[in-house]
Amino acid sequence: MNDESEHQEWILCPKCGNKTRLKLRKDTVLTNFPLFCPKCKEESLIDAEKFIVKEARR
Repeated sequence: MNDESEHQEWILCPKCGNKTRLKLRKDTVLTNFPLFCPKCKEESLIDAEKFIVKEARR
């Protein structure tokens, strides 16, 4: 594998900004994913694509 496909980044909580227990790769696409933050104990629905994470609209 080349370095580009192995690059990963932590998903940050959209509410408190801390790292969660999940990582994203550049080719990962999430839609309406329930993300739990162990720090603030909140769950958020997120959309993620190309390392851009935003809260999903309900």
